[in-house]
Amino acid sequence: MSGPTSDLFAEDALQQPIGREQIGEQSYVLRGYALPWIERLLPELRHVLAQAPFRQMVTPGGFTMSAALTSCGELGWTTDASGYRYSHLDPRSQQPWPALPDALRELAVQAAADAGFADFAPDACLINRYVPGAKMSLHQDKNERDYGAPVVSVSLGLPAIFLFGGHARSDKPQKISLFHGDVVVWGGVDRLRFHGVMPIKEGVHPVMGPQRINLTLRTAG
Repeated sequence: MSGPTSDLFAEDALQQPIGREQIGEQSYVLRGYALPWIERLLPELRHVLAQAPFRQMVTPGGFTMSAALTSCGELGWTTDASGYRYSHLDPRSQQPWPALPDALRELAVQAAADAGFADFAPDACLINRYVPGAKMSLHQDKNERDYGAPVVSVSLGLPAIFLFGGHARSDKPQKISLFHGDVVVWGGVDRLRFHGVMPIKEGVHPVMGPQRINLTLRTAG
């Protein structure tokens, strides 16, 4: 990889305290949970990004998203003028999305189980890249066919303020600081809560460089 992503995976992570914080009836932040997987995960992530590079996607309303996106797994999430959807093929290459890395699958399944969701079987991973200033507006994850499985979200790189709202867009969201290695799991009665990310602040993470990468695993098909 070139540019800001060229030297991202060179050093050990800064350690965050390990612990579990409940943020909803069936929602948790697992602090530092991903750190034991980082050494295996980052080379696999590099391989995924070589096959399906980040790209700026456009919403059906014509808005270019500030976060760059790509996917891996059996299904990839995409958006364009015709709507939001999952697809078996990368619309840029017309090839199947890269396979879901083993380390990422193991991390997500174990995190889901530790948050009370046994038998999580992710088939899609949306990968977002946030540079300073990029954000994600409040939204629901509702393009999946079945809401019975949780969402597992892994944070890498720069800190972020995660907005975790209610079941209406107008509900005031919690503001939750997320750091490198944190994992958020929400499902059950919380599965369709609105959520988003405030604009990322300027900074350089010692492992990931001047960016945040977020990996969101779902059962989509």
